[in-house]
Amino acid sequence: MLSEPRSGRLAAWGNALLAGLVSPDDAALAIVGEDAVHRVEGLPGESGPVGLTLALGRLRALGVKGLRVALPAPGHPLGLSGPPDFNARALDAEEAVVCHGAALGLVPEVYEAGPEGDVHVEVVWHCLAVREAPPADVPSLGEAERELAEALREATEVLSRLDVAGSGPVAEAAVDAYRARAERGREVLAPGYTPRAVRVLELAQRVGLLISVAYENGHGGAVSASEISARALALRPVERTARRAQVAAYNAFVEERERGVR
Repeated sequence: MLSEPRSGRLAAWGNALLAGLVSPDDAALAIVGEDAVHRVEGLPGESGPVGLTLALGRLRALGVKGLRVALPAPGHPLGLSGPPDFNARALDAEEAVVCHGAALGLVPEVYEAGPEGDVHVEVVWHCLAVREAPPADVPSLGEAERELAEALREATEVLSRLDVAGSGPVAEAAVDAYRARAERGREVLAPGYTPRAVRVLELAQRVGLLISVAYENGHGGAVSASEISARALALRPVERTARRAQVAAYNAFVEERERGVR
């Protein structure tokens, strides 16, 4: 399922902070979410790891005007612009944040700490040099919305054709989790994002939910290896479209600023 990535929270609330729409403390609290702590390592001018509030202020001082998301996958460097070292680390993490206005990027490294039964998550964002170039394969919001509508139809048709069960405990749990997340807060993109960006992100997550049900809810009618392979092959481009739309939604804030909308 296309859940909210940490890079999405950092970019969304970081953009709101850079635009003066939220306080540093509120932005840091939203970015950390349910994790225990986030630190940023490798910031120019800092000798060691620093907290999010200081890091965001330092990025602003370095000339950062906005934050973009990258959600790369093997063979698909979505949102990346290089160099190869940064792309490789982002691909390994499956996500990254690329700064607009300064040639810097942030890649998260996630640690679990604490005794069994009381494990907490700590995140270190590694600040690295990036190439200043257009991000790879990121559509506009309008393109993403059109592609998603078609992808949603395709995903539904594929699940129906391959007889993937749409009910059962796993499917019901996935749907309940999606609804709970949607009800928990409508500002997953933080203040300053347009209703269209929110709509595109929600639709991308809905498509991701269908893909999750397809992969996690048993094998449905796809009882042979070839049928299971056919299902994965059919859903792969749908998942790719949903990831592209998710990045387009998170990056809409910066794209609008570049066009002079803000």
